[in-house]
Amino acid sequence: MRKNIIYVALAAVAVLSSCGKNNGNNSDSITKQPKDSVVVAGEDCDITIGDIRFTRSVNGADALVTLQEDGSVEFLAGENKDFFCDPKGKTSNNSAPILLTQIDNTKPFTLTAKVQPEFTATGTYNAGVLYLYEHNTHWQKLCFEQDERGKHRVVTVRTIGTSDDNNHDAISGQDYVYFKLSSDTHIIGSYYSLDGEEWQMVRLYRNDYPEKLYVGISNQCPKDKGSKSVFSELKLSQNAINDFRMGE
Repeated sequence: MRKNIIYVALAAVAVLSSCGKNNGNNSDSITKQPKDSVVVAGEDCDITIGDIRFTRSVNGADALVTLQEDGSVEFLAGENKDFFCDPKGKTSNNSAPILLTQIDNTKPFTLTAKVQPEFTATGTYNAGVLYLYEHNTHWQKLCFEQDERGKHRVVTVRTIGTSDDNNHDAISGQDYVYFKLSSDTHIIGSYYSLDGEEWQMVRLYRNDYPEKLYVGISNQCPKDKGSKSVFSELKLSQNAINDFRMGE
């Protein structure tokens, strides 16, 4: 009887060990991207807007921005320009222009901007966008975007291999919002404000980006013939906000 009990116990240990190894392999296959799918898009550039020096131009972004006398920047996008990794693999598009600067992600940071997209009757998904970007299948964007019903709303998209798509609050009565992305090196928060003073959190998650990370701005026009977004009050600091729930 004692021998039978020992055999049963050893068999159970073997099964548990096997399950643990299988789970580990499955996890690796989900979180690791194939090497040939990882591309750091764009080319080197040198454009200063406010106190931010942008050094990476994706899809010709450096030729699509125009500095204004008031310190703002007009950002153009052509027809059918978007950045999205479709979970079904049918409507993926990585053609949107993005202007980026590299930061040290081992330190806290906060990126803020006032964003005013060009919304039109036919401009579904037109948006002015803030970006966090490692490579073409690991990034997040924070958008002021026109939805399918013509409403203007805050949208976040996080991409790890493929993109999710999250519609947040609809904004009425004004054609601009203030955006903020902030990290204390451990977590990243996404926020919007109507006045630049009171902030609303829309997304919070673990900072899983590498030591070197790009942040930046973009204009997208997935459905229309072309569009323009205006960015102003652009600021990038090596500090985090104090309260990740309140955005302040």
